[in-house]
Amino acid sequence: MQIQINTDHHIEGSEARDAWARGVLEAALAPWAAQLTRVEVHFTVENAGSTGPVDHRCLIEARVTGRPPVAVTQHADALADALGGAVHKVLRALEHAQGRADKHAHDMRTLPVDDTSEDDFVPSAEPF
Repeated sequence: MQIQINTDHHIEGSEARDAWARGVLEAALAPWAAQLTRVEVHFTVENAGSTGPVDHRCLIEARVTGRPPVAVTQHADALADALGGAVHKVLRALEHAQGRADKHAHDMRTLPVDDTSEDDFVPSAEPF
């Protein structure tokens, strides 16, 4: 599983922050590691330069082998809270997608057994 961390120009790039985010994602997504090809994380500041409180956004896009990508977004006051909320959301989204896939992967169903045998069959006198 490849993890890519992206930031906008309002967030100063840091190897320590990237390593922290990778560690959080690797730990949380460990059960899905075999099925995930790539996970992209985008950190942005939504209202940079305004007078209000800073709103951090974390978008996580998880690419699952053989399925469409799953993307979630979380807004929070702190970057750590945004990442934590997004990780929680992506885990739920992956579980939901897996449940839907399992629901539609039907086994061959057996047809109901008919009680009448060929010996009991009496053709009707009327044509179709």
